[in-house]
Amino acid sequence: MTSTAFYPIGTPGQAWGAAERAQWLASQRRQRSYADDVLSRIDGLRERFDVQQYGELDYAPERFPLYAIRSRGWRDDLPTVLVTGGVHGYETSGVHGALQFVDRHAADYEGRVNLLVAPCVSPWAYERIHRWNPGALDPNRSFREGSPAPESAALMALVAPLLGRFLVHIDLHETTDSDESEFRPALAARDGKPFEPGEIPDGFYLVDDTDNPQPAFQQAVIAAVERVTHIAPADARGEIIGSPVVAHGVIHYPMRKLGLCAGITGARYTTTTEVYPDSPRATPEQCNAAQAAAVCAAIDFALAV
Repeated sequence: MTSTAFYPIGTPGQAWGAAERAQWLASQRRQRSYADDVLSRIDGLRERFDVQQYGELDYAPERFPLYAIRSRGWRDDLPTVLVTGGVHGYETSGVHGALQFVDRHAADYEGRVNLLVAPCVSPWAYERIHRWNPGALDPNRSFREGSPAPESAALMALVAPLLGRFLVHIDLHETTDSDESEFRPALAARDGKPFEPGEIPDGFYLVDDTDNPQPAFQQAVIAAVERVTHIAPADARGEIIGSPVVAHGVIHYPMRKLGLCAGITGARYTTTTEVYPDSPRATPEQCNAAQAAAVCAAIDFALAV
């Protein structure tokens, strides 16, 4: 079914131009603080971990430094694990789950893996509780050569010297009710396409890579998270967000083809987590804990193989 509801910016059937993008940008409001919520927590980790600034976003009059947290005992003979959060800035548990993992669990892997954690890839969007950057671009469709999204380009530059050494990359996301009420309608309007309503799954699920499926790895992560929060069931069509469910709580996307963050390392084990924070059956604390549990399970599985 195609909805006749119309997003309030643009003309139906016409992709946005500069004027519509400027109108959209003018409507965005800062709702929380990257400095207070994220940078202060990173500062609190400096005694135990190395912190690297890997870029800065210049969105005049604002500037946002980009930081990654690294294992202090980095060793070239160890495999490397990348954890990313906040690629979509509004997906709160991705950011705070990554920070919780570092604070509570990262020490368990000292001397076993090198950890590289970028907890908030899109700080401007974090503050606006939005999916896009100021150019109305989705960073998680922009991880490709010559990326137009500086958030994506900066992260790719960070990992480039380490390519070939990654064992695991886990990218922490959420699927929210606002995906259906705001972000997908905005996407349809931006691209001049009709909005086709979908269904938000109630629960946690994973996105595996179509071109590098790792079913046992995905199920190990699902099993760990299931001890923290519930797993999303398939809908009446046997799908989650329009993709066939291939195993309990798992769907497939072609990571590199779509320009997704989880496709940037070439790691053997990759996944994108999707937490549902709007569920009446989950608290913010559970959502953060589910993300941290997913990271631990991903590393544990990879090291045990």
